[in-house]
Amino acid sequence: MNLNNRIDLISEIGKFLTNYLDENYDNSKDSNQTAFEKTIKQGQMNNPWFTDQNIKTNLTYWAKILNKKYLTQWMSNYDAKDVNKKNIAIIMAGNIPLVGFHDFLCVFLAGHKSIIKLSSNDKHILPFLTSLLISKNINISEDIVYLDGMLKNYDGVIATGSNNTSRYFNYYFKNKKSIIRKNRNSIAVLDGTENENELSLLGNDIFTYFGLGCRNVSKLYVPKNYSFDSFYNSIFKRSDLINNHKYANNYDYNKAIYLMSEYKFLDNGFFMIKEGNDLHSPISTINYEFYDDISILKNSITKQEKEIQCIVSKLKIENKVDFGETQNPSLSQYADNIDVMSFLLTI
Repeated sequence: MNLNNRIDLISEIGKFLTNYLDENYDNSKDSNQTAFEKTIKQGQMNNPWFTDQNIKTNLTYWAKILNKKYLTQWMSNYDAKDVNKKNIAIIMAGNIPLVGFHDFLCVFLAGHKSIIKLSSNDKHILPFLTSLLISKNINISEDIVYLDGMLKNYDGVIATGSNNTSRYFNYYFKNKKSIIRKNRNSIAVLDGTENENELSLLGNDIFTYFGLGCRNVSKLYVPKNYSFDSFYNSIFKRSDLINNHKYANNYDYNKAIYLMSEYKFLDNGFFMIKEGNDLHSPISTINYEFYDDISILKNSITKQEKEIQCIVSKLKIENKVDFGETQNPSLSQYADNIDVMSFLLTI
């Protein structure tokens, strides 16, 4: 199967998801759509963070980007002809739905075999989508394998996990070509001139997937004497987050910790803002830090670049993304800025 055939096959997933999300499409007459709905419910029972809205947000992204035009444009940057097929292990995270799909996509389009180790938190949706691919071309069935036991007979690894698991990965895969990812966080740099729409879009960067993704903003850098009134007013529309019991439990727990520790923080009844140096912040909370000189701040950000996934700002900052766009990367915007496709084509 050549690259064009693989692109055509993957684009069928985009069409399938588009139909699934189309309110005018009669899913009841499509057995695959009915089965997919049941699969999603299984995933939600297994992981309560996978709410209807979070699933819809994720599938909408993939429905849009998995089309022949985008896939062809992306792959036109690479020479994927006459690739010597290798066995590539993909160890996936499960913090947000289909978080490992891009890695699978890269391996599939590169012409390699995927050996997939799913997270227990996200073990239903991807197998269903890959089963659709196989149903359209049975010849690829041996190129998509899900691992239950010990990993063996592989040539390279793409592993995503925490700082702790990355140490294990680095040791275990020390003799293999690999991409190993660990914890990263995203930040926003504000200058105080942001309007209501920009701050509302920033709310998307913070709250989508409850803030569980590495592309979620977890730290704000704000100028001295910055007032959070406009920020709070712009995000208040998301107050219904507190009605999610898992989110509410995190909010109550973190608020109790802050109160007992006598931390100073701002609270609007569903979300807290606390001054602190850490890039990471727990669910229902965001850290902030004041800055005086933007050039000094830029230097500080550069020193922390290996810990930062996205930078949201209207200021002139290298590799920044627009407000509201952290969860909408292009196919060529790789996690940790590591070109996975180049890795796969040269392994």
